[in-house]
Amino acid sequence: MPHVVVTMYPGRSEEVKRRLADAIARDLMEIAGSSEASISIAIEDVAADDWADRVWRPRIEPNLDALYVKPGYRPSK
Repeated sequence: MPHVVVTMYPGRSEEVKRRLADAIARDLMEIAGSSEASISIAIEDVAADDWADRVWRPRIEPNLDALYVKPGYRPSK
């Protein structure tokens, strides 16, 4: 039952978000063996000014050891 949340800056079209969600779902089915009915994917837009407080500090920084792909940045504030 994979549930994926993609958090990113706003500005991408609904078409791009749909294509991204479809690609993630396809990879989950192919690579992880998940069924289509078991997959849910959300896309959350977070403004750049809010990134450090809403994403970096609560979600990324405390979980760096669990990340399979680590970011190559650190927020300035």
